Order: sequence, then C-alpha cells, then structure tokens
Amino acid sequence: MTSARAKALLAPVTDAPVSAEPATLADQAYSQLKHLIFDFALMPGDRCSESELAQRLAVSRTPLRQALQRLEREGFLQVLPKVGWQVAPLDFDTFAALNDLRILIECHAVQHLAEAEERPALKLLAERWLAPEAERLSDAAAVGQADEAFHSLLVQGSGNREMARVHREITERIRIIRRLDFTKPARVEATYDEHARIVRAITRRRGDEAQRLLRAHITQSKTEVRHITLDMLYRARRQA
Repeated sequence: MTSARAKALLAPVTDAPVSAEPATLADQAYSQLKHLIFDFALMPGDRCSESELAQRLAVSRTPLRQALQRLEREGFLQVLPKVGWQVAPLDFDTFAALNDLRILIECHAVQHLAEAEERPALKLLAERWLAPEAERLSDAAAVGQADEAFHSLLVQGSGNREMARVHREITERIRIIRRLDFTKPARVEATYDEHARIVRAITRRRGDEAQRLLRAHITQSKTEVRHITLDMLYRARRQA
C-alpha cells in the first residue's frame, strides 16, 4: 500500500456518493433521509408515505423514490404494500452478529500487519492515534469518522480486497448505532487510548496482543452503544 493510498483511507467517512459529479436530487434526498433516521427524527418502526416525505424534504416523487429504494437495499427502510414505508426496527441480534464477523476480519488484518515487511499505513495511524492529548479530536462526529477510518485502514492493510469489501458493508450497516459511542467524552478518550495500544502492539509485531486488544475494544464499544441507543430511543419517544 502506498503512503498516498494509506492517507486517503484516513479521510473522513461520509454518506455522500464518491463521485466527481455534483450530487443529484436523489443523492440529496438519500442523505437527508439517512440523517433523519440516524438522528431518530424518524424512529425505528415509524411509518410514512411517499407524499409525506416528499413534502417534508421538498423534493419530487422520482428522486425521492430512488432514495427510498437505496435505503431499502441498505436495510434502513422496509416497504409495506398498500401502506408505504417503514423505518426498519433496530435488531440488536443482527448488530451483534455483524460485530462478531467484524472481529474475525479485523483480527486477521492486524495479525497480517504485525507480520508484514512493509507497513506504511502504521505511520499514519500512529500520527493520528498516538498524538498528544492536546491534539485529540473532541467532536463526536469527527471522532466517529476517524474511528471508521482507523478500522478500515487496518483491513485495507491486509491486501485482501474481498475482505475489505465485506468489512465496508458491515461498517455501513452498523453505523446507525456505532457512531453513538462517541457522544460521551469518556468513550472518546477510551477510543484514543485503546487505538493507541493496538497500534503499538502492531508496531512491535505482537500480533496476538493486538488481536486481544482489538477484540476487547470492539466488544466494549458494542456494549456501550447498545445502552446509549436504548436511552436515546427512550428519550426520543418521550418527546414525540
């Protein structure tokens, strides 16, 4: 992996389509809807018609339908015959299964990085995650994006394209709850500390230690986001 390639992988992860072309109306509607779902403005189980959504987003039916179909393919929406659309319920069993698969993929990746001869990505990871406390990010959204970039770069460093593709799909599916891990300052600090320990273990070629640290890191994050998500849903329903 070249340094330029590794640096690109540290760029923030966004929902916007990767294209040199301007965002289409369908792209804009997709991003708006996804933010409504992620912010629980549209809560799991909520039902809505295309006409209601078109009015809410001030967009015509055709680009709206394209956005809805895209979100359905990604698992965020469900279509109900003769009723309309429904925000998919949160399935914590599925999230747990996806995180288990994610652990397998990332543990394989860190073992590979620990043994690899050339590891240019590690320098970039160290610059971000071994930085002095004064240089640490504090904004929840920025930390969430940096966290995704960290884990993506670990997997990209394995050189296995299919594994990286599956990992990207998992990342997309769990993002709705994973990002909530950084709404608490203590979890931001913990993420920096845990990532730093993982990077140091890989740098020292201690693959077994890196896998153990990574497994514990993901498991703790999974537990935290479940609690935070349930609390946010409870508060959102009370305010509805």
